[in-house]
Amino acid sequence: MNIGVIGTGLMGQPLALRLLEQGYGVTAYNRTAEKLTAIAAAGGASAPDPTAVLKNSEVVILMLTDAIAIESLLLNPATQPRLAGKTIIQMGTIAPEQSRQLDVQIQAAGGSYLEAPVLGSIPQVKTGSLLVMVGSTPEQYQAQFSLFKQLGNEPRYIGPVGTAAALKLALNQLIGSLTTAFALSLNFAQQEGVPVASLMQILRESALYAPTFDKKLQRMLEGNFTNPNFPTKHLLKDMNLFAKAATAQNTAIVQGVIDVVQNAIAQGHGDDDYSSIYNAISAIRE
Repeated sequence: MNIGVIGTGLMGQPLALRLLEQGYGVTAYNRTAEKLTAIAAAGGASAPDPTAVLKNSEVVILMLTDAIAIESLLLNPATQPRLAGKTIIQMGTIAPEQSRQLDVQIQAAGGSYLEAPVLGSIPQVKTGSLLVMVGSTPEQYQAQFSLFKQLGNEPRYIGPVGTAAALKLALNQLIGSLTTAFALSLNFAQQEGVPVASLMQILRESALYAPTFDKKLQRMLEGNFTNPNFPTKHLLKDMNLFAKAATAQNTAIVQGVIDVVQNAIAQGHGDDDYSSIYNAISAIRE
């Protein structure tokens, strides 16, 4: 079976390599052609444009930044006629309503659409241990289950299109809020002369602890935010999507996180790991 992959950035490239390792044929496209080099070296095919991906693939995985990028690459006059008979699996983070609109547009073009956003990052892609959340019909989920199984041990069926996208946004909101809250507590403790070891010892023994705190602690203490698995600019995009989608909720706390993330980006950390928000909080104190 040949799988198309459109978007071979931080997550798309290791995903394509994972599929090649599992015996799938892969045809990949990326706007920056250099990001296809590793895939070609591993035996995958590089496509000059999305049209070629659709021509050579039964199933196409999208790992793109946002819905605007998806529409520009997949729903233009050249590619839209090629969607007939194809299965499109959207694996990036977009809003529920955007996903539902894509479903309508792709079905209208004769294609089939599923959303399958994932929780996890580059290490989990490489080991096939992502948390895969699927929004589709039950029949579509079953038809693609073996593919999802190569990416995550227990692919979860969430519900119709839109539900998995909503769940992913809810989880990414937690990434922003938890990390900001931890950075704030860490900064405050340091300001008051509390040893970091004491803070972490008590925290680890409490119900307040989340593993992400230890994952980001050393980056924050060292100020080393290079080689990100999830860049700060992408966190800002997702927090804004959540704030816009959660119209029935009080999102004041989300706006506070957005402000901190924007400050980090203003400091030049847009392409760095999102733990750089620690520096933004520190800058406010200073």
